[in-house]
Amino acid sequence: MTGDGEATHITADAAAFIEKTRFEDIPDDAVRIARRCILDGLGLMVAGSAEHSVRILAAEAVDQGGRPDALVLTRGAARAPAPIAARVLGTAGHAHDWDDTQVSRDPRHVYGLLTHPTIPPLAAALATAQRLGAGGDKIDGRAFVTAFVTGFEVECKISEWMLTDHYRRGFHSSATVGTFGAAVAAAKLLGLEGRPLLNALGMAASFAAGLRCNFGTMTKPLHVGRAAENGVTAALLAARGFEADPAAIDGPWGFLQVTAGGHYPEKLSQGFGKAWSIVDPGVSIKPYPSGIVTHQSMDAMLKLVTTHDIKAADVDSIRFFAGSNILDPIRYPVANDHLQAKFSMAALLAMIVIARRAGRAEFTDGFVKSAEMQDMQRRVTCTLDPAIEAQGMDRIRSRIELVTRSGKTFTQEADPRYRGGPDNPMTDAELEQKTAACLAGLMDDAARDRLIAAAWGVVEAPDAGNLARVIQTESAP
Repeated sequence: MTGDGEATHITADAAAFIEKTRFEDIPDDAVRIARRCILDGLGLMVAGSAEHSVRILAAEAVDQGGRPDALVLTRGAARAPAPIAARVLGTAGHAHDWDDTQVSRDPRHVYGLLTHPTIPPLAAALATAQRLGAGGDKIDGRAFVTAFVTGFEVECKISEWMLTDHYRRGFHSSATVGTFGAAVAAAKLLGLEGRPLLNALGMAASFAAGLRCNFGTMTKPLHVGRAAENGVTAALLAARGFEADPAAIDGPWGFLQVTAGGHYPEKLSQGFGKAWSIVDPGVSIKPYPSGIVTHQSMDAMLKLVTTHDIKAADVDSIRFFAGSNILDPIRYPVANDHLQAKFSMAALLAMIVIARRAGRAEFTDGFVKSAEMQDMQRRVTCTLDPAIEAQGMDRIRSRIELVTRSGKTFTQEADPRYRGGPDNPMTDAELEQKTAACLAGLMDDAARDRLIAAAWGVVEAPDAGNLARVIQTESAP
């Protein structure tokens, strides 16, 4: 069912939920997971701050100038208007494609359809909290977490309810639906209610954009930066009285119908905040900086080469068998740079064979362009397997066949119960290890410890704007 022509009140329901939600309404499990997501997101913003794309955006933000609302990531004490600061933060957080992923139990959802839920509302909340703090209104941790989790919830529910055609048409949901998450977080901190709140959602519906054709380029993470920027802009304009359609998510010309062809009517009874999406069905915190659909196969390759102690020099060829839910979005046969590598199964498997890991150090142009990586990638062939395809897209399934130079063949199937997901989550200690890997070479141990402590202690913080200060990686432009 598509919901075509059916009268809905999703926009009004979202606004009512945003208005009434208080910190006390958020379940303890949701707060606990929110702390984990915030820690993960802050670490990823630091990791992304070293990317050339983020440095370009930061330089542009400083050159553009304007109201000194919020710190510009990587630029020391330099400040910029909140939307522009949010653009830099959001792009940095998604730069490595290492940020968390929404989970769904709906077998109609292939994984690419779901959003990366943390970075848009986190970036928007960081920038907005600093803007308000600069005016003397410090945002405490409880208010910050409330805004973040409320934005997370609205973003995930819209993503869950819209038809899967959204992704197949070529939209990037972290960009489109992420705009709503950012707008909600900013609007919540600004205290928007009534028609101004509806106006913010209406603008977010028109601002939402991002196309999959830019996967594997600098523009892909910019999608999330723009979602954060546009969300903050929508909230700030609404606070000044700028108007928009008050039901822009609904109707024949609304967001769901125009970008997705409609929604699943039977899902609307889930409502906002009845079961919080951050808890049920949950969120996946990613162990590798690549698309979530690749992780099961990368773990399978790691198990294969470590179990049999296969060295890169031993490999003659690798045959990778999977369904279209992997092979369609992971589209580069051979990666020529680190951005393409995130969307190249050949590159990801080659990394594991060569380095037995795939982290920030491997996702560099120097590593991906090396002769060894380029040669190993060309030893990998990817094949659509009809038997795997016939099992459906509710899980990520694949099989690896590795042939050695001595003629031996080793086979490994991927475990669809992927590492980092709600059924097999990282421990808090493992999450801290991931954060430390993100910060390595960019922060000293003391700065790392301050960041981790600030994230775990966010609820108790008297000034949540301090989170932006603990992620700065340079003292000067």
